[in-house]
Amino acid sequence: MGIGGCIGLLAVGAILTFAVDWHMAGVNLDLVGIIFMIVGVIGLATYVSILKRRRTQPPSPGAPVVDVEDNRR
Repeated sequence: MGIGGCIGLLAVGAILTFAVDWHMAGVNLDLVGIIFMIVGVIGLATYVSILKRRRTQPPSPGAPVVDVEDNRR
């Protein structure tokens, strides 16, 4: 699930919780909306943390180390 799916879950959850006043027998739409919003936030946080981890790359072990000494006096 990407960023679009997470934002979609947040939007659907908010609509179900705050904008819908249907009454279905045996289904609490407010609770369903809150669950959708929680799942959307968890998915978004997970996606962002994985994306952040992918962007930081450790230096390769065979890369030369450049040591620059400051000889100015």
